[in-house]
Parts: sequence; structure tokens; C-alpha cells
Amino acid sequence: MSLLEFLNLGNIQCVIAIFISIINAILLVLLAKKFFQIIQISGYKINGYRVWLKDTKAKYISRIALLSFLSFACVWVTNSLFDVYNSDALYSYFGLVFYIYFSMVFWVNVNKAPQKTPLVQTRRMSRMMTAMFLICFALTFILIWLATVYTPFLRFGIIVFTPLLLPLIVPLVHYLLIPLESLIRLRYIIKAKKKLAKRPDLIKIGITGSYGKTSVKYILNKMLGEKFNVCMTPHSFNTPMGLTKVVLKYLKPENNILIAEMGAKQVGDIDYLCKLINPHHAILTGIGNQHYETFGSVENILKTKNELVLAMPENANIVFNCDSENCCILYKNCKQKNKFAISLTKKSCVSAENVKLSTNGIEFDLVFGEQKQSCKTSLLGEHNLLNILMSACLAIKLGVSLNQIANAVAELEPISHRLEPIENGNVTVLDDAYSSNEVGANMAIQVLKLYKNHTKICVTPGIVELGKQENQVNQTLGKTLGEVCDFVIIVNKINEQSLKSGIEKTKIKPENILFAENLEQAKQKLQTIITQTNKKYVVLFGNDLPDNYT
Repeated sequence: MSLLEFLNLGNIQCVIAIFISIINAILLVLLAKKFFQIIQISGYKINGYRVWLKDTKAKYISRIALLSFLSFACVWVTNSLFDVYNSDALYSYFGLVFYIYFSMVFWVNVNKAPQKTPLVQTRRMSRMMTAMFLICFALTFILIWLATVYTPFLRFGIIVFTPLLLPLIVPLVHYLLIPLESLIRLRYIIKAKKKLAKRPDLIKIGITGSYGKTSVKYILNKMLGEKFNVCMTPHSFNTPMGLTKVVLKYLKPENNILIAEMGAKQVGDIDYLCKLINPHHAILTGIGNQHYETFGSVENILKTKNELVLAMPENANIVFNCDSENCCILYKNCKQKNKFAISLTKKSCVSAENVKLSTNGIEFDLVFGEQKQSCKTSLLGEHNLLNILMSACLAIKLGVSLNQIANAVAELEPISHRLEPIENGNVTVLDDAYSSNEVGANMAIQVLKLYKNHTKICVTPGIVELGKQENQVNQTLGKTLGEVCDFVIIVNKINEQSLKSGIEKTKIKPENILFAENLEQAKQKLQTIITQTNKKYVVLFGNDLPDNYT
């Protein structure tokens, strides 16, 4: 029977095939949620999606395979028990009930799993899902036709293998929609550029770096807010469409300043954002090896961050974190006349004196030339002092007084999941779940050391996305943890051996090195440690793993 002959609504098999194709297409879209999520958090770039697919620790694909083979076994047994050659018998389709059931259980479990960056149902994602539904419908219908003609024993059961094609179908849908998405993106970008062109008075500030971008953005926003009406990119809106949305939706006529956080995972990302925003001033918060896996080399990371420097106009104020060796390289190579090096250990145009670090925050004197202003903040750690100095430098250059800066510093509050202290009776939790870089992890451990007379516990999966450097970095991190902590709970197997080998080089008791499959299990193990109410505990939650590692 040819496909045209099969495509006859008078044929009951065709009608049933259409119905089952619709059901299967819906199931495949639901089962593809994780794949959609990964491609979305990869910035709709296949490289990040490809890295996840080749990672043997990504268990999702093997679970999909298990679903298919279990479903096939049920179809095989069911078809063996019934007369499958009787095309009109409804019981010949009974095996698919198991497939639908297993798929729905799978989908429910995926939705229940904790996620750091959940799938966002944007218009682009809706278009991808619609296109995928159509492709999966057509694919299912053709497979049913082929099975009916050539393998009648399997009948409609052949579709239980379609989930195995999801890793290929999702990027296929992505590539097919690229022309449409490019046109839509271009339309919004042109609209955003036109809106910005009508605001020649608007001061635009770009902030980039491997770490510290969001913290500096919030601190700078608070300082500039003492004098100006500021629009700041919310959360981690640091992609082209994220910044476009901010310009079109959040930027108001009364705003004097736009602060734009600029993220990047590959060469050219910052340059693209600069052509969209055309910033007047910049802060480079520090450059490390974050996203090494997608950049490919430190040289590419440096090149990408320097794209912000190269985009600056002649009269721009550019602030560099020169406690970061790589950032200092860009400072030295920068030809701009208004460049400023900020450091806690070297001479800076804006500096801190009489610094007192404690578990209650930071006290210091802010110094600019001959001026000096006492400041106090509840933020923890030397790294936040450095963030304050970088922000203060640019704020001063834009006309904010030291007194206004001190007022802003006093009102600063910890940013969620960025070394955020949470008091719970005799237990202090330091929530640093967002941090996922070497510098941030070490800074958090330095804060942990401030809690004298406390039992120190760290819960961490280590640091990821470092490519070939990952093993050595996590060994070093493990050694640092072992020298400071009384207990370490390693989460997930991905860096277990690297962290453990580093911890074991210290004097920590072997029985105090614990392992947990996931964060929930880690919290259960934590409860077995925190048993004495008359003792004080401090628990550092290191970075959560990105969703492409869970």
C-alpha cells in the first residue's frame, strides 16, 4: 500500500493513524522539555547543547532510551497475546497504553525535579514547540504507514522508538527556524535601536566579566540612584534579546542612565551587545576561566571581554578590576585616557582604608584623592569590597558624591544566592548557590573562615564548565575546603574524585567527607551533622550545578 493509498480518510487505519500521530506528537513535545531547556539556557546556540549531549554524565538520554525499550517490551508482549493481524480489533492498540503511561510518568518526574534555570515559555520557545509538533506528527504518521505495510506485527508500536530521535529533532527544529527567528530578532533589535537613538541624553553603561557582573550592577545602580533615575537590566538579562526586552519594556523617558549587564559564552557575543547598546562607560569586573568549555581558550575569553573596551568612545570612563590578572592585562593594553585600575592590594584612584571584615559585614573608609568617607555595609567578604570600589569609581566620575555613595553602601542588601546570609537558630547558612567560578568559590571560603567558634560545613558539587582545567581546579578547591571546613558534602559524581583527592591532602577526618547524589540528599546528610543545639554551625552552600549537569 502506497502512502497516497494509505492517506484516505475513508480508511479506518488512516483515521486511527492520524489520531495516534497527534497523541504521539504531543507526548514528544512534552518529553523534549529537558532538550528545550538546555538549548534555551545555552542561548539557542548548538555548541552548549552539543556539550551537554556528549557529556556521559547527562543521564537524561539514557532515561529516554529506557522509556522506549520498556514501552517496546510491553507492546511486544501485548501484540503476542492478541491477534494483531485483525486490523479492526481495538485491543491490538492496547500496548500503546503502556507507552503513554510511561511517557506521562516521565514528564511528571521531569517537572518535579528542582531546576536552577527553569524552561521559560517565551514566544520563541512556543514557535519551536509548534514546529516540533508538526514534524513529530508527520514523522509518526509515516512510521505508522511503514509499519503497517512492512512490519504488521509491530503495528503502531513502532512509534515507541520515536523518543530516541528527540536529541536530533530539537536541533533540527532550531536550524529550520533560524531564518524566521533572525528576522524576528532583527525586527525587535531595530525597534530597540530606534528607541535608543531618540535618547542622546541617556548615559549607557556596560558591565562584563567572568564573575561579579550582577553584584556590581546592583551596587552601581544603588549608588547612581542617589543622583540619577536609573534603569538596570533585571536578574541576568544579559543576552541580545534580554537587553532588547529591557530597552523596549523597562526603559522609561524619565531614566537618565541605563546599566546593561553583558554576558558571553563565545567570541563576538560582547561585540554584538555593544552594537545594540552603544555604551558610553564600562566596568570589567574580573576575568577568569568561566565558560572555558564553550570559549575553548583563555585567549578567546580575553578577546571577548576586550570587545567592550574596544567599543568605548574616546571620552569613556573604563574601570578595571586589577586584582584579576587577566583583567589587568586588558587594562595595560587599553589605549583610552580615562581608564581606572581598582585593587585592594595596589594603588588605586579609589581605595579603602581601615578595613574591618566580620560576619556582620564590612566597615571601611572610602578614599578618593584627599577626600575620605566612612562606610558600612552588611555585604560579606573582600570581593564585595572590591565590587563597591569599582562601582564607586565610576559613580564618582559621573558626579555622585562620597557622602551619597556612603548612603547607598549602607542600604545595600545581599543579592539572592550570592553569599546571602540566612540565620536559622544556631545555624547560619551562607547561600552562594549562584557562584560557579574559581574566584567566587575561594572568596566564599574566605568568608567562611570569619566564623570562628563555629563548626564549618560546605555543601558543593565543585566547579564545572572548565573543560580540560576542571580536574585541577577542583583538586585545588578541595584542598582549600579541607583546610577550612570541619565537614564537606560533595554533591553529584561529576567532580567527586577531583574534590576528594584535594580534601584528602588536608587534616580533615576521612569520615567527615560525605557524598550525596543530589542537593536533597545533601540536606538530609546535613541534618545528621547538625544535631547539637548548644553548638554553632555555619553552612556554605556552594554553587548549584547548571541544569545541563543534572
